[in-house]
Amino acid sequence: MTGLPEFFKQTSDKPYDRHRYKLVGVNQNELIFDDWEQVQSYWLQAPSQFLSHIEVLDKKKKTSGGFK
Repeated sequence: MTGLPEFFKQTSDKPYDRHRYKLVGVNQNELIFDDWEQVQSYWLQAPSQFLSHIEVLDKKKKTSGGFK
């Protein structure tokens, strides 16, 4: 077998924005990012002794409120 399996397909070209990301430092400082690429870039550039972990946060759905 070569390449990707037949059942794998890309479902959308739209940006994936269902999550936010919280980068937590060892001293409990927190930074919130809206984009995975941004938090990943920060993680890779910061000195590792200051980093603890990254939390994935669900974005709250926008509600229109009231009745239609």
